[in-house]
Amino acid sequence: ANGASMFFICLFLHVGRGIYYGSYTYSETWNIGILLLFAVMATAFMGYVLPWGQMSFWGATVITNLLSAIPYIGT
Repeated sequence: ANGASMFFICLFLHVGRGIYYGSYTYSETWNIGILLLFAVMATAFMGYVLPWGQMSFWGATVITNLLSAIPYIGT
């Protein structure tokens, strides 16, 4: 858990550095980076839900309910 937390801290610091230095002006690089960010977040969520215990069930319930609020995705 600590390793995953440190990974995400480094990931968010990297994104913040990109925003600070204006790296978002390179749209293709920025879009690939954001796509990779969502892929890493989805992988982390799947790893959290994988054991399917009580906490995993409610975590999956909360995330799917959050996604149901997005038009065309959560219909």
